[in-house]
Amino acid sequence: MKVAFIGTGAMGSLLIDAFLRSGALLPQNICASNRSPSKAKWLAQRHPGLRAYSSNAEAAQGSKIVFLCIKPLDYPDVIAEIRDVLDDKQIVVSITSPVQIETLEAAIPSKIAKIIPSITHSVHSGASLCIYGGRIRPEDRLLLEQLMSSISTPITLKESETRIASDLSSCGPAFVAHMLQLWAESAAERTGISYEEAIALGSEMLSGTGKLLTEGGLNPEQLIERVAVPGGVTAEGIAVLDSCLREVFARLIDTTHRKYDDDISKLHTLFHPATLDESPSSSDQAPSCPEKEAPLSGVKPPDGSGAASIS
Repeated sequence: MKVAFIGTGAMGSLLIDAFLRSGALLPQNICASNRSPSKAKWLAQRHPGLRAYSSNAEAAQGSKIVFLCIKPLDYPDVIAEIRDVLDDKQIVVSITSPVQIETLEAAIPSKIAKIIPSITHSVHSGASLCIYGGRIRPEDRLLLEQLMSSISTPITLKESETRIASDLSSCGPAFVAHMLQLWAESAAERTGISYEEAIALGSEMLSGTGKLLTEGGLNPEQLIERVAVPGGVTAEGIAVLDSCLREVFARLIDTTHRKYDDDISKLHTLFHPATLDESPSSSDQAPSCPEKEAPLSGVKPPDGSGAASIS
């Protein structure tokens, strides 16, 4: 099976490396292209057998799966370049949230999926968010989810849930790392511990906490109850966090959704330049207020896929 990766920047190269380390793909299964050809050639040198192409169309032609690992605003140009070599048997996978499935289905004949990856896949961990277009058949889902299961836990969801789910699974590692960074800086400033020691302790804590929540049979409420005894130090700290973080996370969600809506509007203009005056106004777009987000609801994965559902 030939799998193409168009775009070999941070996430494209991460996915290639992860699939190869897992054994799910061999170098001879992979072809890659990049607008900077040297990056694709560098991957080919690192992984003998991997084919680097000078054009995106060459990489896409004849590939069973085509991963589009490019920035949202680059989609119109790349789609125009590869459109004529694609057919209805191929699966095109977008890894970016603002590009809507219906837009891609209108532009190319292929089956369309959206899979939002995470940096955590580099250590074969974390959730991959799987959203499917109307042309995807059960066997296509099975193929994609078996592939993603080699480096992650596939989670199926609706496209309307993509942004908030991406905040948690894809942006989340950076958000949590930033919080740890600030915590370690404060610890170093206010106590005798070094910044490096604080980061090491916090990193081990995050790893163990993740295992407790995924493998240890605890949910967040149970974990807090086990640690924060009434009147203790942890309970006092929880009270401080509770008084501050609710507003922080509300603002965080508002901000990411506002950027998401803005990207969708820009993409609409790029894909439909003749309808510039008819592009949707902000009042017509999905609301960014978190209270109005559609609830996460389950989508049943095909048998044997290994995918979970958000419910």
